[in-house]
Amino acid sequence: MEEEINSQYEIIDSHENRSLFDRLELTWLTILKHFALFVLTFISVAFTYIYIGFAISLSLAVIFAVMLLAFLGTHEFGHYFASVHHKIRTTLPYFIPLPIFSPIGTMGAVIRIKEPVDDSKKLFDIGISGPLAGFIVSLGLLIYGFATLPGIEFVYAFPGHAALKEYVTQFHSFPKNPIADQGSQILMLGNTLLYSFLGSFFKHVPPMWEMYHYPFLFAGWLGLFFTALNLTPVGQLDGGHVIYALLGHEKHKQVARGFFGILSVLSGLGVVPVLRDELIGYNPSLGPLSWVIWGILLFFMLRKAFNNEHNWIAPIWGGALISSALLLYLIIGMNNASGYTVWLVWSLFILFFVKIEHPPVIIERPLDKTRIVLGWLSMLIFILCISPNPMYILNS
Repeated sequence: MEEEINSQYEIIDSHENRSLFDRLELTWLTILKHFALFVLTFISVAFTYIYIGFAISLSLAVIFAVMLLAFLGTHEFGHYFASVHHKIRTTLPYFIPLPIFSPIGTMGAVIRIKEPVDDSKKLFDIGISGPLAGFIVSLGLLIYGFATLPGIEFVYAFPGHAALKEYVTQFHSFPKNPIADQGSQILMLGNTLLYSFLGSFFKHVPPMWEMYHYPFLFAGWLGLFFTALNLTPVGQLDGGHVIYALLGHEKHKQVARGFFGILSVLSGLGVVPVLRDELIGYNPSLGPLSWVIWGILLFFMLRKAFNNEHNWIAPIWGGALISSALLLYLIIGMNNASGYTVWLVWSLFILFFVKIEHPPVIIERPLDKTRIVLGWLSMLIFILCISPNPMYILNS
């Protein structure tokens, strides 16, 4: 006879006795939802690649979509499996389709971690796993793309491009400087240290203003750039997690605030010329007012970023304005700064959604040597993969 046992404690179902689907909180409906988003994003990326004129055939558009989503999926599943390993509740990756309105047809992919990560080692592992996994895929795409470059005659398949085709016919090489048909616009992609280094080993590497016609190179370049953005050492971005685990709360705050100062300089390079052109359109004498408007906007941004701590606001505000002015007037020029406006968007995204400082974790533990090496390696990857002026338009 079984004896009934009464207890005041609630009996919790053992985690280990549950099925894999239950432990991962997965249902077939959940899997179908995420897969549907993946398929929609795939279609969106391929369609946009053709629609904006980057692809010269459907097959190249499909190749680009496969490669870009391979990078995005690897990055996000790196986070996902690290979270699963540490028994942190999380979702499968959400792929985000955005046809036409995004130049690549997607806003990327994200996972949602459903509970706080209370241990700095777990934080480090989850933060670094995505960028490292995605970086390996991007590196592989670039190496394969460079190694299998079609002959330079591939340019003849591009629609238009009469001036470029004429140059290639005459010299059988790409020009060093952008060349385009009269009255047309040229989309320039920013070079990076790693992309330039890899490309130096191969012949007939397309210039940065034609590279997006080559799907492996374009997907690889985007992978490097998105990896670098995620490794930005601020707030709760992947790089913020890594720096927090490496240096602790206080030093992370200093690094993050200092880096936001660099973003303020880059933002100024994009904002001031745009404001100046708009003001001159009303009255040519209003041009200098662009610095006043940007100075006021930057002041309020820094107040929010640094929690109204004026010992941080004053030096970074003044330093950012002076640095932007020196770069614009002495090096870059007011007419060559169109691509820097992306950094204002990135700064505002960080300011209102990511935040500058990382919230403290409950358990801070020193990292082992392997994690320390990987952490600083990820910061080296950030430097090698970032482009100060990632995408801008030239008028011919």
